[in-house]
Amino acid sequence: MPRKPAVPRPTMQAAVQPDRVDEVEAGGMTQRIADAITAAIVERRLMPGTRLVEQQIADIFKVSRTLVRQALNQLSRDRLVTLEPARGACVAQPSVEEARQVFEVRLMLEAAMVRELAQRITAEQVAQLRDHLRAEQEAIARTDVTGRTRLLADFHVMLARLMGNEALAQILADLLSRSSLISLMYQSSHSAEQSQAEHEDIVAALERGDAEAAVALLTHHLGNVERNLRLNPRVNDLAAVLQPLDSAATFAPL
Repeated sequence: MPRKPAVPRPTMQAAVQPDRVDEVEAGGMTQRIADAITAAIVERRLMPGTRLVEQQIADIFKVSRTLVRQALNQLSRDRLVTLEPARGACVAQPSVEEARQVFEVRLMLEAAMVRELAQRITAEQVAQLRDHLRAEQEAIARTDVTGRTRLLADFHVMLARLMGNEALAQILADLLSRSSLISLMYQSSHSAEQSQAEHEDIVAALERGDAEAAVALLTHHLGNVERNLRLNPRVNDLAAVLQPLDSAATFAPL
């Protein structure tokens, strides 16, 4: 009796591939939602305390509420979103103590980072930083609040990436997102122009290879940002509250 031709059996990889693709696509969409919300917070388009309605977000991204919930849970772990029973999700509202702790951690990490970077930065990396500084200046000159906010924050993450340390860059990116929330909560007199000038000084010290100066300038910069935040308890002074707002006031750059 003639033997039947062998039918190739599907490999395990082929059997699981469709599910794997679905899983990867779902994970990518969850991250896309989380990134969009984070960007809106960093660029000050989402204010602290803003409610994040799952169904509304699902409709915007044309996905299930399950994926939105996963993104919100991720942001909750990053302390950018607060999840409350019966109330749902909202943009976090950092406390004064949390604000101080965030800047304390940033100072510890960034001071060590610039000290090491000053000792091994290359001419090509200095040129990259100079390009970034020019982009900051241009965004400030054209009063691009969203652009300058993102660029002033990205400066600090860029320093970590120049060291080739992606883990540190991600930690700083998370801290910068929380710093943006803090700046929204506690409006500051620290101007974008002042912050940009301080970035220029830090890059000049790095270019000279002067680690001590770079650390001192970075410490001064972060100290200025924190000092200019209004972290003291608010006084119920009706006259002060009802005074006309200064149209030139800005939020604290990072």
